[in-house]
Amino acid sequence: MTDATEDRPGPSLSPGELERYRRQIIIPGIGERGQGRLKAARVCVIGLGGLGSISATYLAAAGIGYLRGVDCDCVEPGNLNRQVLHWTPDLGRPKAESAREKLSALNPEVETETVRLEVTPETVGEAVGGCRLIVDATDNLATRRVLNRFAVEQGIPFVFGGVEGFGGMVLTVVPGDSPCLECLFPARDRSGEREIGVAGPVPGVVASLQALEVIKLILGLGSPLLGRLLLFRGLDMTFRELRVDRNPDCPVCGPARRKR
Repeated sequence: MTDATEDRPGPSLSPGELERYRRQIIIPGIGERGQGRLKAARVCVIGLGGLGSISATYLAAAGIGYLRGVDCDCVEPGNLNRQVLHWTPDLGRPKAESAREKLSALNPEVETETVRLEVTPETVGEAVGGCRLIVDATDNLATRRVLNRFAVEQGIPFVFGGVEGFGGMVLTVVPGDSPCLECLFPARDRSGEREIGVAGPVPGVVASLQALEVIKLILGLGSPLLGRLLLFRGLDMTFRELRVDRNPDCPVCGPARRKR
């Protein structure tokens, strides 16, 4: 795997951090060493809406040392049923500004940076540069493809999440160890290019799972969702998995691509 899961000690923790993260530190397998690795981590959350609000909040609360959020939009009334980092007084403000304010107040121990930027093939390096793990909290497949390709090319783990209606899905990509998002949604797939309805709590469920995947990857604990698409159906509160195989002809992670 990449250096997101390398077994190396992180920086020391202050007395305040030891108290703040006590309920994590006492978990078997984490301890002060694991909490130090969280402190050393550099994570980028792309999208600060429904998914990004929750994933960024839990990652900041968990003590990720450097957390970058990227979003180009401003807060609109239609965001407020699910984007819990943004409140009614934030209407009209850039989401990057609103999110930075809330995350910094939640945990001043975390270095929080937010960037107002549209992610494109030309800007993705600027958006993610210096981070070692990507959380996909976007709402369109075109941007996700850009992030997936960048992640594979740079060897950076990528945690995908998607929501619609009362359901959602999560998949983790570790370049070299798993299929990538393009294997699941090949370029001919045009889904995700329309406005969709979303029940407010659904992004909370999916993004919480994304944040947990990030923490597991950093700590090197458990089994991430590699080649396993986790599907959540809120109407009957069920989870199921679909196997995702690597596409040998994948233009992003396939053998032909890797030989270039």
